Amino acid sequence: MERRLRNTRRALAAALCFLALAAAMPHAAAGSLRDALAQRMAQRGQGEAGLFGHEDDRGPANLPAGIRIERDVAFGPAPRQRFDVYAPPDARGAPVILLVHGGAWMIGDKTNRNVIENKVARWVPRGFLVISTNYRMVPEAQVPQQAQDVAKALAFAQQRAASWGGDARRFVLMGHSAGAHLVALITADTRIAQEQGAQPWLGTVALDSGAYDVPRIMQDQHYRFYDSVFGNDPSTWAADSPLQQLDGRILPFLAVCSSQREESCPQAEAFVAKARSYGTDVRLLRVDKSHAEINKTLGADPAYTAQVEAFLRGLDPAVARLLGR
Repeated sequence: MERRLRNTRRALAAALCFLALAAAMPHAAAGSLRDALAQRMAQRGQGEAGLFGHEDDRGPANLPAGIRIERDVAFGPAPRQRFDVYAPPDARGAPVILLVHGGAWMIGDKTNRNVIENKVARWVPRGFLVISTNYRMVPEAQVPQQAQDVAKALAFAQQRAASWGGDARRFVLMGHSAGAHLVALITADTRIAQEQGAQPWLGTVALDSGAYDVPRIMQDQHYRFYDSVFGNDPSTWAADSPLQQLDGRILPFLAVCSSQREESCPQAEAFVAKARSYGTDVRLLRVDKSHAEINKTLGADPAYTAQVEAFLRGLDPAVARLLGR
């Protein structure tokens, strides 16, 4: 209880700091707002960062020895259309986990420790390839273009998978925060991935999105930065919304949500209920962790990791063999 209260106070303090920042810049351009947010996060450490699950986790990750790393593989011409590959030394036909970082759609990076460290340390020694991708940020790209970037990264990684010892037929999408929203969106709207040339993947893991129902978010009280991300035109909100784009059975889906956040699990529950109504293998995992902890501790916390891996085992026999019991 004490820990939850401490996390709640931290999130409230972060929200107040960010809202004060936004209120001080009523006419700021989206890029200025993004830059100011990043600057404030750097200045104040885990306050604003913790709110968006993007703690100041820059710097080299502590990775196991012997992992093959290929950095900055270009899947498009823009500087942020790059991903990093982490592979076992003798990989052959390995399943692939494609990670999509969070950061309020405006900041974040494929190399952040919370994104890669514990996940690479957990899964690469067990025989998985792990790929961590960047994508263009607001205001350079809005949500539709960001979703296209993730789908394009997926398609390119599938095409090149064999060169790293991976299997193009055995991909798992995994995203956190804004990245969770993007992987949920391209799972719900299969046209996005198809138009970029991606093959069907095994399943999707969304780590604490909180943004499944964009119209509902925008019609209620919300953080000012959402206006920079989703805009002020109600006619466009549905296109950016996984819940509204979901109109049939989708690939297996795990929605992880923080029970410490008021909006997270209700948003996930609505998406899960609708997906289940179409016959999807969809699961909801409520976790008593903060937004940032859901990302950071996956791969390190045995009980939490086991729950996610229980979903992964059901996706494919090769995945189940690598994970064992």
